[in-house]
Amino acid sequence: MENVSAAASGQPSKQNTGTAAGQDALAVRLGDLARSLQNEVDTDAILAGMVQAAIELIPGVEEGSISVVVGRKEVGSRAASSDLPKRIDAIQMEVNEGPCLDAVYEQKTVRVADMSTEKRWPRFAERAYAAGAGSMLSFQLYVEGGNLGALNLYAKEAGAFTDESEHVGLLVAAHAAVAFAEAQKTEQLQEALTTRDLIGQAKGILMERHKITDQQAFAILTHASQNSNLKLRDVAIRLVTSGEIPSQTQH
Repeated sequence: MENVSAAASGQPSKQNTGTAAGQDALAVRLGDLARSLQNEVDTDAILAGMVQAAIELIPGVEEGSISVVVGRKEVGSRAASSDLPKRIDAIQMEVNEGPCLDAVYEQKTVRVADMSTEKRWPRFAERAYAAGAGSMLSFQLYVEGGNLGALNLYAKEAGAFTDESEHVGLLVAAHAAVAFAEAQKTEQLQEALTTRDLIGQAKGILMERHKITDQQAFAILTHASQNSNLKLRDVAIRLVTSGEIPSQTQH
């Protein structure tokens, strides 16, 4: 019987002559990317791996980051490869315009050939160029209700990105989008487990303190949540960390 691990890694057919070396190499590296991201359990590591793969595989890319939009309002930057993408992402959030926002809201791919002459986002482009960005490329990663994500890529020189950059970038983004979705699910699951543990600790404190049942303790937490206009998780955190339960509406 053939070695299962070798067969699973995806070997060429016997008829393969190896003439499409460039495409084969890219396909292999994309396959490696998908497997490495799927095997990673830490969300931040997954996002950092996506950015690093984009830098290594997409022609012209020097730096990268991932922008996350929550509720179509709050924009955050994650997994920035250096200070440059951090600065550029911050400018986009501040002026509320730029290729990343267009990529997540309107288009799947946005290219900036020369930041010094870019007219679509005048306030952003001027400051981004001054910060050191000569070219930029953004890919929409996913849209899930009001939550969106984009892969942002940067180069210090103008004209760094070509049609090939976009072609390879779309392939990388497609693989990254799957990993991103898994990362989001993992993060949500971890948050749910943490919340469950916090509520369990809070109930335990109340049960011990007041000699009451589990159901009675949960009712107290629920009432405090409603009365204080705080999430149940936040009420539990307050009780676990300070020993107090909020009782008045927060303004």
